[in-house]
Amino acid sequence: MAKAKQDHVDRSEKGAEIPQQPPRSLAVAASGIRTGKDFANMMSALMSDLIEGRVTPSVGNATCNAGGKLLKVVELQYKYGVKGKGSGEKTLLLACEATEGDA
Repeated sequence: MAKAKQDHVDRSEKGAEIPQQPPRSLAVAASGIRTGKDFANMMSALMSDLIEGRVTPSVGNATCNAGGKLLKVVELQYKYGVKGKGSGEKTLLLACEATEGDA
């Protein structure tokens, strides 16, 4: 049999609906993940949300997979990035433009 889709509200013993609070990780994600501290705060909030049942396991899994890919981009940028002109930041070039001599 198909499993019933989980409601977004909890129910008390008497059947009254108790509104569920929004996930804490949602507020962190909405402000953006730009630093390692942001990432750590997001993952910490996500773990709490998962334990408390505020997000489904599939949402938690997708978020963790996306987070892993974000960390991989940072790693590749650190290893293979090119320093910009006048800037100490490295940029990862994903494709090079062809020049007239190439072909």
